[in-house]
Amino acid sequence: GRRERQLPPLIVRIRNLLIEPRTEWPLIASDPSDLRPMLRYVAILALIPAIAGYIGSTYVGTEVSAGRFHDSLPTGVIKALISYLFSFAIVYLTALATDAMAPVFGAQRNFSNALKLTVYSYTPIWLLGIVLLVPGLRFLTLLGLYALRLLWTGLPPLMGPPRNKVLHYS
Repeated sequence: GRRERQLPPLIVRIRNLLIEPRTEWPLIASDPSDLRPMLRYVAILALIPAIAGYIGSTYVGTEVSAGRFHDSLPTGVIKALISYLFSFAIVYLTALATDAMAPVFGAQRNFSNALKLTVYSYTPIWLLGIVLLVPGLRFLTLLGLYALRLLWTGLPPLMGPPRNKVLHYS
């Protein structure tokens, strides 16, 4: 509706993935196979856990029985950079594996679609990275398991496995 037109496309995509994944995946499947929008999506969302983890470990600190420990500024920055860069590497490697395994599950090999599937399936994991601001709340990152549901619902429109193999493929 009118309100949706006012939201940036990134926010609309995130909202639709989280609330209506079965209707969003076919739209994603029909998106052009341009790498730039997917890289931009990763670049923006992967900042959430990197920055939140940096602030949490450097400024908030981690509470243990011996007291509260903080990362030094250089250590925090290095950890944040590694976390950020690993997001790109993990997405790429997961897409490679998803594409390579496609024939085993009766699906079509298509690296572009495997990359779309992987990038957008990681959405809840990156969003939940915000809880890293408070190290004591890290257990909430388990809610990122919702990414498996996204993967499961995205496999049919993007990789085309037979219905009886979707669960095993995911």
